[in-house]
Amino acid sequence: MSEYEKPGRKPTMEDLKALMGPSTPHFSLQIRNRIRHLIAGLPADNQVRLAGEREIARLERIAFEGEHRGHPGEPGERELPSIQR
Repeated sequence: MSEYEKPGRKPTMEDLKALMGPSTPHFSLQIRNRIRHLIAGLPADNQVRLAGEREIARLERIAFEGEHRGHPGEPGERELPSIQR
C-alpha cells in the first residue's frame, strides 16, 4: 500500500510529484489512472487536485501524441512516417 493510500491520510504535492516523475508516453495512461485515484476525494479547489488535473491533461496528450524531442532532420533527410493511424 502506498503512503497516500493509507486511510485518513490526505494526498500531498510530494505524493503527486512522486507519480509525475516517471511519466513517459509508454506509461502515461497508467500514471494518469494512479493520479486520478490520488486526487479523487479532494475538493475542486485543492492545490493537489488542480495540479493533478493539469498533469492528467499532459499525460493524455503525450499518450496519444508522444513526446517531441531532438531537432528536425538535416537538409535532404526524409521525414519518418507517423505511427498514428
